[in-house]
Amino acid sequence: MDAQEAIPLILALDAGGLPVKWLPWQDVVALYCNDKIAWEAGSDNIRLRGGFNPLTGHQSEMFISTIVAVPDRTRRHQNGMVPRLNNRELFRRDRNLCMYCGEQFPSRELTRDHVVPLFQGGPDRWENVVTACRSCNHRKGARTPEQAHMKLLAVPYAPNHAEWLILANRRILADQMAFLSRLVPQQRRMS
Repeated sequence: MDAQEAIPLILALDAGGLPVKWLPWQDVVALYCNDKIAWEAGSDNIRLRGGFNPLTGHQSEMFISTIVAVPDRTRRHQNGMVPRLNNRELFRRDRNLCMYCGEQFPSRELTRDHVVPLFQGGPDRWENVVTACRSCNHRKGARTPEQAHMKLLAVPYAPNHAEWLILANRRILADQMAFLSRLVPQQRRMS
């Protein structure tokens, strides 16, 4: 891969191999230069080109991996952490689809629906919320889907950290997706 194309984000892992976050290529170059890369896992490399040496006329270049591990283990247990619930992440999880009518909408036309309404004691947790268009949410009101005679198209779930990383980056490379997909529970993997 050549850096003249738009450079994708680099997947950073902890030393134990668990995904931590997405890093811009500039941060990864600094990690390489400071000898802070523990190991590499990407099957692709990105070639970065720098300036020309006035004495030799040669252009500098550097290769960085698309998946790198840093020696820091402070985030070792992050993979088991559930991302914070907010509408942006909820809409990403549900791919901007209304979980009642199945239509896709822009985020500004979506709402957070509580399957068991807050009014009836339902919690504001990942496992009890779905994306709903304004029309379906209004029609459902403060009732459960069964009480409103509406079919819920998918069971709500709490995404793990790997799923959150997938949802957070629209330009994931194939080797990065393959790495993260292994950490997604099998019943939620996309085919």
